[in-house]
Amino acid sequence: MSDSELSSKYVLQTAGFDARFPNTNQTRHCFQNYTDYFKCIAAKGEDFAPCKQFKRAYNSLCPSEHIDSQIRRSAREWNISRLLGAL
Repeated sequence: MSDSELSSKYVLQTAGFDARFPNTNQTRHCFQNYTDYFKCIAAKGEDFAPCKQFKRAYNSLCPSEHIDSQIRRSAREWNISRLLGAL
């Protein structure tokens, strides 16, 4: 495979710079993108392209074990808070 074929197959993206989170610890940035994603899909629907950017950002910023456990533990707490309107 040529380099052009490989580069066209895979596009690597990470979350862009956000001036609200200038520190090395990106925990709040992760959480903010998580909440922004669910606010966005509630307002615009899952097919809205900017909502997908929030999802890509929190998947990129949050540790993979946190994302995996979000389905079970952390997200359960976040989702309950979100559904109750606390977030």
